[in-house]
Amino acid sequence: MLYPMKLKAPLKDYLWGGTRLKEEYNKQTELDKVAESWELSCHKDGQSLIQNGPEAGKTLDQYLDEQGDAVLGKNAEKFPYFPLLIKLIDAKEDLSVQVHPDNDYAMRVEGEFGKTEMWYIVDCEPGAGLLYGFQREITREEFARRIENDTLLEVCNRVPVKKGDVFFIESGTLHAVGKGILLCEVQQNSNTTYRIYDYGRVGKDGKPRQLHVEKARDVTRLKPPTRDTKPMLHIHLFANADVELLACCEYFTVYHFTLKGGADLRTSKESFQSITVLSGSLQLSTENEKLELGRGETVFLPAGLGCYRVDGEAEFILSEV
Repeated sequence: MLYPMKLKAPLKDYLWGGTRLKEEYNKQTELDKVAESWELSCHKDGQSLIQNGPEAGKTLDQYLDEQGDAVLGKNAEKFPYFPLLIKLIDAKEDLSVQVHPDNDYAMRVEGEFGKTEMWYIVDCEPGAGLLYGFQREITREEFARRIENDTLLEVCNRVPVKKGDVFFIESGTLHAVGKGILLCEVQQNSNTTYRIYDYGRVGKDGKPRQLHVEKARDVTRLKPPTRDTKPMLHIHLFANADVELLACCEYFTVYHFTLKGGADLRTSKESFQSITVLSGSLQLSTENEKLELGRGETVFLPAGLGCYRVDGEAEFILSEV
């Protein structure tokens, strides 16, 4: 059955997380902190749960298994797995300096696909920044030496951030979210991360967190980033919505909407869509369904659903493949 499905997100309490997703984004949990909310997920490490309609109580993965590939759309046929993982991330403290492998390396070494991802800065504290690639090109020998003598951060590219910035993190790009940043991440459906540096922190077991230096040395691109941190394109098609194209690649296409009124949209047979509300509230309507969506809520729209309408004052991310 095709209808808009509101999703309940699995939550992660990693040690660097904060409480904003609980206090401001209505994430109901007994966890003390929520570092990540996996808004759209069919990954084995955390699965979205359908909350409304006849499929309520099933995981999104169960629904897709029952309905078949058509509800994902023609563009997803090239992927042998559900292609996206979408997160809200609250970094109260610095994340580790890390890198993700590409598909070839990840499949060979980890048994799952690699990870290219995109970050949209939802909010940040004054002076917040992140690490994004290197200041200059370095050799593999210098990379290994700086990891060994604890001077890697001296050549990392630190970037100050503000709300609305966009970072495209291609696989192989060294990166680290800095403290005081709240972001929305759209990524390949993978959970493979190689930590290079972690500020000497220990985990819940009291032991230093595992590093993956040898694997990181295999996959890290040792050059400065080349992409801009601005949206790719402003789209002037709607009277009541400001739309920005944030990212477009072989894995995902992501838009940012600022809605003030109403807009008519469509989910074709080419791709499913996902909407994650970042602020405000909206009503999503089809011929037979009406859904109220507030801050921190996500809806899955199957491919072929057809026309739908959004009304309200809200900021949201729309993703498709």
